[in-house]
Amino acid sequence: MRHRNKGRKLGRTAEHREMMLRNMATSLFQHGRISTTTEKAKELRPYAERLITLAKRGDLHARRQAASKIMDRDVLFRLFDAIGPRFAERAGGYTRILKVGHRQGDGAEVAIIELVDRG
Repeated sequence: MRHRNKGRKLGRTAEHREMMLRNMATSLFQHGRISTTTEKAKELRPYAERLITLAKRGDLHARRQAASKIMDRDVLFRLFDAIGPRFAERAGGYTRILKVGHRQGDGAEVAIIELVDRG
């Protein structure tokens, strides 16, 4: 039974999975969109949206919580100064996943995850 077993393991250890999500979220906030496999994008979506919700709050505690997850200080400032206020009026749904086909090398399904345009 899968009681309380939410999330995908993605063939990685817990530490590797957490660092991968931290790196992908940092890249997403830095570039606005990233290309990855569909499964990784589906795992990244709730992780990134929680961080955007923290940025919308904007207080010191939220900033410190986000700082423990974001890998780059400049990206943290961008998250709180640009991305958080951009979605101030939006109640969730900050990211979009677009499927773009299959990867040449191994046939994995590839998707683009991006921040939606306006709040």
